[in-house]
Amino acid sequence: MISSDVMRGFNSLIILSILMKGDSYGYQISNTIKEITGGAYVMKETTLYSAFNRLEKQKLIQAYSSTETYGKQRTYYTLTPLGKQTYFDKVTEWKETKDIIDQFIKEENR
Repeated sequence: MISSDVMRGFNSLIILSILMKGDSYGYQISNTIKEITGGAYVMKETTLYSAFNRLEKQKLIQAYSSTETYGKQRTYYTLTPLGKQTYFDKVTEWKETKDIIDQFIKEENR
């Protein structure tokens, strides 16, 4: 399993990338992360909801309530226009970071 310390800086990018595909709610986002990573990374509930709060304060996502499932009210999250632009910026930043780190981690060092 991947260390949460390593992933901490990428939690926002992970959440934004999932929301790029459509609105979602906490439990579903958590399951999506687990499924995509084959269980190698599980974002704790407290980490997930702290990230939601941070992203809302930054005006990158917006929460809304829905009763689509069996009349039970659920909080969904959607990307704002700023959130979409930030996603693209973070993807570029990730690629640049990966290119730099790859310079230090060569095949012969593995």
